[in-house]
Order: sequence, then C-alpha cells, then structure tokens
Amino acid sequence: MRPNTLNPLFAPITSLPGIGQRLAKAVEKLAGPLVVDLLWHLPVGLIDRRHQPHISTAADGAIVTLVVRVERHLKGHNPRAPYKVRCSDATGFMDLVFFNVRGDYLEKALPVGAMRAISGRVERYDGMLNMVHPDHMVPAEELAQIQIVEPVYPMTAGLPPKVLRKAIEAAIGKAPDLAEWLDPALLAQRRWPAWHAALTDVHHPADEGALSAFAPARQRLAYDELLSNQLALAIVRARNKRKAGRASKGDGSLRRKIVAALPYQLTGSQKSALDEILADMAAPTRMLRLLQGDVGSGKTVVALLAMANAIEAGGQAALLAPTDILARQHFATLEPLCAKAGIDLALLTGRDKGKAREAILARLGTGDLKLIVGTHALVQEGVDFADLRLAIVDEQHRFGVKQRQALADKGAGVDLLVMTATPIPRTLMLTAYGDIDVSKLTEKPAGRQPIDTRTLPLERLHDVAEGLRRAIATGARIYWICPLVDESEQVDLAAATERHRMLAQMFGARVGLVHGRQKAAERDAAMAAFAKGDLDILVATTVIEVGVNVPEATIMVIEHAERFGLAQLHQLRGRVGRGSAKSSCLLLYQAPLGETAKARLQILRETEDGFRIAEEDLRLRGGGEVLGTRQSGLPEFRVADLAAHGELLAMARDDAQLMVDRDLALKTPRGEALRLMLYLFHQDEAIKLLASG
Repeated sequence: MRPNTLNPLFAPITSLPGIGQRLAKAVEKLAGPLVVDLLWHLPVGLIDRRHQPHISTAADGAIVTLVVRVERHLKGHNPRAPYKVRCSDATGFMDLVFFNVRGDYLEKALPVGAMRAISGRVERYDGMLNMVHPDHMVPAEELAQIQIVEPVYPMTAGLPPKVLRKAIEAAIGKAPDLAEWLDPALLAQRRWPAWHAALTDVHHPADEGALSAFAPARQRLAYDELLSNQLALAIVRARNKRKAGRASKGDGSLRRKIVAALPYQLTGSQKSALDEILADMAAPTRMLRLLQGDVGSGKTVVALLAMANAIEAGGQAALLAPTDILARQHFATLEPLCAKAGIDLALLTGRDKGKAREAILARLGTGDLKLIVGTHALVQEGVDFADLRLAIVDEQHRFGVKQRQALADKGAGVDLLVMTATPIPRTLMLTAYGDIDVSKLTEKPAGRQPIDTRTLPLERLHDVAEGLRRAIATGARIYWICPLVDESEQVDLAAATERHRMLAQMFGARVGLVHGRQKAAERDAAMAAFAKGDLDILVATTVIEVGVNVPEATIMVIEHAERFGLAQLHQLRGRVGRGSAKSSCLLLYQAPLGETAKARLQILRETEDGFRIAEEDLRLRGGGEVLGTRQSGLPEFRVADLAAHGELLAMARDDAQLMVDRDLALKTPRGEALRLMLYLFHQDEAIKLLASG
C-alpha cells in the first residue's frame, strides 16, 4: 500500500548509523521505532561553536573552539585520578581533562606535537584553563567541520547526544523530495519553504529565532501535522456519515419512570442536552455527539435517559468506562434508578470470569439483557449484542479512536455519545474530533455547595494536619491526594505510602490508602470503608480523579498542587462538594512558586467554571499538558504547539473539509500528494479507509 518512495523512512531506526539494538530502545522511547519518527524530534536549543578565541582570552564557562598544539600527556598513577593532556597556543597553556580513560585511545587521538581543533566548555581552575571531555577533537585542518551551530535535542538516559545527532542527520538524508501538498497560494502568502527545505531548516537552526514556534520552517511543518490530523478526521467522519444510521425513537415510558424516581428536578441544561441527544437519535443518520459536563453536573442521568430511549425503541445500550472503579461507580448510581424503571442492568469488567461472565454474554447475545456498563472488557472479541443501538463512552479522553470505534462496530448504525467531565478547550476538541456536535451541562444540581479553595505552602503541612483533627471531630471525611512525582509509579507510590504512614501515626487506624498498584479488591475495600464512614482520611494517588462519589467527603487536600494540570486539579476538587455540607479544598505547594504556577493556582481560587479553567490551562501550559501528563487519548503533536498554532488549526480544518468535499478519495494530483503527508504523520486509520474505497 505505502509508496516505495517512502520505504526508507519506514525502516526501523536500527537501519541508521550508530543505532544498534541496545541504543534502539533509548531512541524508541525518545522518538519512536521508525526512521520517520526522528524527523519530528526537533531541537530545543543550540550550541554555537563559531567562537574562536585564544587560550588567554577564552571566557570562563564559555563554549569555544580552539586550535592547539599537543604538548604532553599527564597520566596519574591512580587510575581514578583525572588524565590530563597539556596543550598550547601562542598565548598560553591549557589542560584537556578526561576521566575513566581505558587503553591508549587518547595517545592515538592526541599525539604529542600534533595540531588539533577542539571544542567544548572551558573553565579556569587555579589560573589554568581546563576543558573536561571535549565535545570534538579533530586535526586542525578539519576546523571548519566543527565550527558550526549545533542543535540540542531532548535527550534520554544512556543515549549519547552525538549518536542521536548523527542518526537524525542520516534520517533527513533518507527523506525524499516529495510533491508539494500545500496550496501554492498559501505557501507564497506565508513565505513558507517547501517540505524538504523546512525539514532541513528546523534541524539546522542558525540562531535562537529559528527555534521559535513562529519561525517559517516550524510553522510550515506544524501546519502539515495539523492538516494531516484534520484531514484524517474529516475522511473518517465522511465515511461514517455514508454508513446508514437508524432512527431510535422511544415512547418515553421508561424515561418517565426514571425522572419520577430522581430525588431532584433535572436542570435546564440537562433537559436541553437530552433534547439534542434524542433529536440526533431520532434522525436516520448516526449520532456522534459529545456531552461535556463539569464535575457533578449530572451527565450520568442524561446518559441513562438516552439509553432508556434506545431500549424503548427496541434496542440495547452500553456504557463504556475507562477504569474498574468508574464502571462500578456508574453501576452503583444507575442500579436503583434502573430497578424503579424495571430495566435489567449488568456490569462487565476484566475481573468477571467463568460462568458469571458467560451468563452475561449469553443474555447480551439473545437481547434479553438490554443495558450493560463495563470497562475495556466490553470491546473484546466474543462480546456480541443482539441489537446495540446506543454506545456511550465516558471520560472519552482515556480512550483512543479505535476503542470508541470498536464499541460502535458491535451493532448496525450505532449512535455514539461520548462524555467527559474534563472540559476540553475548543482547540483540543478540534484535534480529537474535527467538528463534533457538543452538548454542554453548565449548571450544578440544586443543593450543591461552592467549594472554598485555598493555597498554602508545604511547610505548613503540620498546621494542616492539626486543622484536620478539628474537622474530623465534627464528622468530616477527607481525601488527601499525593503528587505525581514523575512518570514513575514507584515514586508516586512511595510518596503516598510515606504520607499514609505520617497520618496514621497522628490519626491511627482510621486512615486508608489507595493507589494504582494495589489489587482491585484491596482498592475497592478501602474505597468502600471510606464511603461507609469506617475511615476518616483516604490517602490516594490520582486513581480517585474521576467517578468516586462520597457525598460525605467535604475536605480535599492536594500536595504539590503545582505539579498537576489545572484540569486535573479541577477534577480532583470535584470529588468534594457533592453533598449539601460546606466543602473546602487545600492546595499545598512547594515555595517559591514561578509566575505561571502562581497564575494557575490563582485561577482555581477564582473560579469553579471548568470551561474557563481548561481555556486558561491551554493558554498557560500549551496543549500537550492540559489533561495531565498521563496518556489522554488526545492526539499528541510532535511539531505543532496548540497554544502557538491555534490559528493554523482553524485553517487546516477548513482546508481539510474543502479537500474532502472535492476529492474524498484523494485521487487528484494534490490528493495523491496529501496521501504521502498522511503516511508521514502516521494517520493510518484514514489511509486504511481510503484503501478500502
């Protein structure tokens, strides 16, 4: 399928010079497994080696390139002592310093009497100029080869920068000149270079300006990436629209029973969101709608009423949740309402095995079971529905397109409703869906209290703990969230375990611990004990971010709040304030705070409007981090920066839509060129759809 001209770019990274099996793992972790992935691993800084002073005028701490004569080798008797090579020029002497030297390679590289060009950072030590482990050492006549501006790339442990640079140069060398896929008028208007020239430019920055997101070469490649994203989404949506949907229009009998069983009135925005969903379901085309609702805005009830409509119309409905905890939470919320309406409900997670699982699958297959809540277990092979009409995906940013599609493919013309409690800025929405119909829940159910949010420095930790003692005496229940230290679960776990130990010393056995590495049963037991009131404090990592509903919990303490995404802090805060009692959230930070961190925590103090928080988060931190550092299911851009390239995204969307309207099969000359662009950015789903005609 892939054109031969691109094959060199889709070879494994081990085909590049210097990348054997051992280093391949580090390169793959950093950039990806294929040659093409290295093209998108862009420099973040530069080293200018053009400065060539004399030894006597070299500034302390500067990166310099010098031409010197090798005078003598000064080896210490102790193998641990530094190995020095004394060098000179017309103005004085300097030492090249090496550690852990083995064999005679320095004597060969730096023979006494030879003239050498060397480059690296210099420091003065006891009046003598030193250069520790020079970056470059070549014969003096090769000076021009090292007097360059060298790009600095993001690195990972165990991978030498020189090796990575050499591999990236080789990858650029394998990139063919391709037919232009952008409109010539756009290129001229923006003064953007051609694709191959842009690629060469971004990897050879001449100055700091070339590293900017607004440099022409960067903008050109960012636009290519955004266009590939928008074109892929537009192709997928156009194909899906061609598939026939089915009108699902119930008689309202089940919905009336559910509404009557609610202990509160539906809010205005719940009613209008439900009307939009029911209108989509009644239409003959397939629904694809996003239900965005802040924490505690009542999405689950809207979802249940939509599922009831599918059942009234004679079909089945499924609700897919990203975690075991959340699936069980939904089941617990829906079960009493389903019982009042006479709807049979089942739960299916990865923990269900053997006969119990088989019984559920058998009833789904016959159509006897109308409504199911589950985790990824629902999209596995062997899970078959008699007539699935509505699929609902909760916390959709935890799932990729494939998983959403896999559930929708379990029926004919299935309507798809995706939900999130993480308000997603419009820019990010476009990257996840292209244009999608959105219903927003903007009100909180009646009786919900505002949450008093305060910020405190971490050194007041013990004052906070003492304050909790007073709160517990009045019957309060408390979440204590431990920080994401980095991507290492072990470190997160250590932080949570340590805090649990400290609080248990103060408050005894009524302190529980929940983290991602516990066995599910152990985690559920701690959650249940907290919900029941057998625990006063629940120490947790972010596993409780979504879906945990304990109305009696009124205090949320978040340690190292500056390390979390704003959207994530907002999610966590939403675990309190779910009952009628006054609630508070304490954000503990490590002083001193930078300006951005200060601004972010200030927004949380000012507002509980998740949509405003999400927009601010995007503005302050950029798109990659808005949903926390963990995997979010939103596309990760390698070149584009949504905070800087938002206007390019809107242009790309219009360009993609125009292309799909005129040439969905991408058969015109520009269409053929755009196919190559889709390959370069790994838009395989769209390419498969094109291939299947």
